[in-house]
Amino acid sequence: QVQLVESGGGLVQAGGSLRLSCAASGRTFSTYNMAWFRQAPGKEREFVAVINWSGGRTYYADSVKGRFTISRDNAKNTVTLQMNSLKPEDTAVYYCAADKNPLRLAPVAGEYDYWGQGTQVTVSS
Repeated sequence: QVQLVESGGGLVQAGGSLRLSCAASGRTFSTYNMAWFRQAPGKEREFVAVINWSGGRTYYADSVKGRFTISRDNAKNTVTLQMNSLKPEDTAVYYCAADKNPLRLAPVAGEYDYWGQGTQVTVSS
């Protein structure tokens, strides 16, 4: 069992930056692929980025490629999403998720086994 707790959300102007963090409990964090998803009001949960268990592979949604960077620190059981050049359309609740299967970088929410409670990101125009 893994518990995930996100932090770092807030209100920022368009063009600004935020850094989201996800702290994980448990000894098996370093074996999980970790991802960020987001969900805007009235919309389905959307894939943002994923990083594999070692940190050596990443994959991004086209909408955030070049602006967001996902990273992890297995010694600290944390995964981070650095978000730059934020746009109003990035406004959403951002969720951290863990996938027990190390063989894929899944962009689909249904493939993930554990989820955090989410953190709100609001980008004003």
